Amino acid sequence: MNTAKILTDSGIVNSQQKLQAEAYAKKNNVSLTDAVIQLNIASKKNVFNALAQSTGIPFVDIASYAASPACLKLISQESAYKYRAVPLFDIEGTLTVAMEDPTNLTAIDKLRHESKRDVEVCLAAAEDITEALANYYGASGTISKLIASLDAEDQSRVTQNRLAGAEESVIDITSSDQPIVKLVNLIVEQAVNDGASDIHIEPDERELRIRYRIDGVLHEVPSPSKSYESSIISRIKVQANLNIAETRVAQDGRMKANVKGKSIDIRVSVIPTIHGENVVLRLLDTNKTLLDLKQLGFSDNTRKRFEELVRRPYGMLLEAGPTGSGKTTTLYAALSTINSVERNIVTIEDPVEYKLSLIRQIQVNPKANLTFANGLRSIVRQDPDVIMVGEIRDAETASIAIQAASTGHLVFSTLHTNNAVGAVSRLVEMQVEPFLIASSLIGVLAQRLVRRICDNCKEMDTSPDTSLLESLSPDAGKSKTSVKFYKGRGCPRCRKTGYKGRVGIFELLRVSEKLQALIVEKASTSALVKAAREEGMETLAEDGFRKIKEGVTTLDEVVRAV
Repeated sequence: MNTAKILTDSGIVNSQQKLQAEAYAKKNNVSLTDAVIQLNIASKKNVFNALAQSTGIPFVDIASYAASPACLKLISQESAYKYRAVPLFDIEGTLTVAMEDPTNLTAIDKLRHESKRDVEVCLAAAEDITEALANYYGASGTISKLIASLDAEDQSRVTQNRLAGAEESVIDITSSDQPIVKLVNLIVEQAVNDGASDIHIEPDERELRIRYRIDGVLHEVPSPSKSYESSIISRIKVQANLNIAETRVAQDGRMKANVKGKSIDIRVSVIPTIHGENVVLRLLDTNKTLLDLKQLGFSDNTRKRFEELVRRPYGMLLEAGPTGSGKTTTLYAALSTINSVERNIVTIEDPVEYKLSLIRQIQVNPKANLTFANGLRSIVRQDPDVIMVGEIRDAETASIAIQAASTGHLVFSTLHTNNAVGAVSRLVEMQVEPFLIASSLIGVLAQRLVRRICDNCKEMDTSPDTSLLESLSPDAGKSKTSVKFYKGRGCPRCRKTGYKGRVGIFELLRVSEKLQALIVEKASTSALVKAAREEGMETLAEDGFRKIKEGVTTLDEVVRAV
């Protein structure tokens, strides 16, 4: 298929644009159609409509389809990658295949012979083909094949041992050639590729379950049989330098992985359960791109008010929310806005999730007695301008942080509270005097993460449960007839969930003179909330409702989060 000629003959590109696109395609190793689209010379729809009209072959958006496992088995992984072909559906002996180049007659003949079906072809975008191949035939497909080969090998080994009257042989968990080692590596690789934050390896009475936490929700993936449980867990323990002989106590460790050039730090937690050892791996991409405040989901007004606090010369600014709500990411984004050679910024964290230039970052090490409290004592003697404490966990750390904020330092930290005002009560519970809180605390940002609606399969939601709006706020309940609701239909790009990625919802409390007076007077939480609302504080539910109206997320997601 002469793509360049078709695009020029149809008027989609002119000769100068054609040369520009060809140079871009060569430099970035992409197809000519991708180059035209990425350079904004023409839209994807116009490009592929022109190609479809010229060839007489229909164009299909393969992200809207979900191929069945039975359909995928008709074409091998090798053929799918070689011919850039994705089987879509098999109806009455005819296999419909999406191809990057559907005019390749040799490839079509090979696919017809291999699948033992009549083959109908359609045109698909190169980037969509690449994504579909990764989804259908990538590491997850390899995991399934490896599990199948392990089961076959296990059955053969058991049979041979029984015939020989020998005891069960032990699987080698140290050799890189062993299937168990490959399986553990693939489990980690697939988790990284899927954007998972955690891997759960969970033993049940009769099975072993593996789940990935993606966008805050657990998804089950292909899992090996229960007989491989001890080998998989032992392999992970070896990599994390844990005691493989000890199965009765909890153990924590760390290991590293390199996936497609990404350096991944992995925190390993092992606990004993009644059905075996449960393992959770927390994945930390040490080279991931640091987000700025504009990318986190702030409304313009809240972001400006938050930036004003971040640029204060001294005081304490807290992030509030449960584990996994994005607090640390927001603090890093805040630090990046004020990071410069004129400021000495020091952090103490557990763990260090991002590596930042110009900033001194300290990793907590309880075995060496380097705790948040002890580390913070040392930091204040390092002439810092800004201090970030990963988390205030106890009264000692709270007291030192408050003192630092009261003596001319800008202190960032996090607390586990449900809302912004709750941070004040939490500090009081930690035996911090109210007058110290009033004089040093400049603001609290509470946040949650909600899943974004997948842009690829986003559509109007014609039957939302609007009764849920009443739980957000009275104003939300009154607006249910005028708001347009959206949802994700579900497609391969979002793993049929209807969601892709996450965004923050925020509640910012700025400590004004009025609030300072209330804190000193030990006013109730409701009185603090009322005063903050009068001064313009928007609640988490209200910010969530705004994102529902903007079509960013769904009503169910916001209700789940707040």
